[in-house]
Amino acid sequence: MRRVQGTADHRWRVLRRLAGRHAGFFTTRQVLRTGCELQVRAALGDGTVTRAGVGMMRLAQWRAGPLDEYAMWAAWFDGAAAVSYQSAAELHGLGRLQPRFLHLSVSAGRPPVTPRLVLTRRKLGGPDIESAGPFLVTTPVRTVLDLAETEISQSALDEVVADAVAIHRCDTDEISWGGQQLAPRAAARVRRALTGV
Repeated sequence: MRRVQGTADHRWRVLRRLAGRHAGFFTTRQVLRTGCELQVRAALGDGTVTRAGVGMMRLAQWRAGPLDEYAMWAAWFDGAAAVSYQSAAELHGLGRLQPRFLHLSVSAGRPPVTPRLVLTRRKLGGPDIESAGPFLVTTPVRTVLDLAETEISQSALDEVVADAVAIHRCDTDEISWGGQQLAPRAAARVRRALTGV
């Protein structure tokens, strides 16, 4: 682990900038990397930093929001994660999957000990992800294609595809082309979903 160099004020600014990328959340690993142990201990004492979980803290100036859990896990993985699968569909307003778990695709990082997350190890490139402010999410097209490869029912996939087209999050040509790149079973599921659109 390479530590940040510079004055204590500079290192504290670096940590605050890292936290700012993820709605104020930061990890103990980032504290150690920036060398801000003393500043964070003092900030915990005066209330300007709060504990958000094991190994996770937050700058108190950030207000709670409905997407905080996504931002917190993005901080945990140092930004090397994207909300995906059923969770991405929910964020995009596609279908009514109501996921019980938070689905993340991660390219690096140590997984936390929690039953709340479902992690898929994979690298996602630029055309597959988009920014949602303090975290990344798979694009609507990537989300549709990912779901076609899962065990969700055909009727649930049909609804996701219909919603994606109806609210103009992607068009049938994008979905069709992407579906052709999938394994035969998933490709057939995409074709079936498109027949109802």
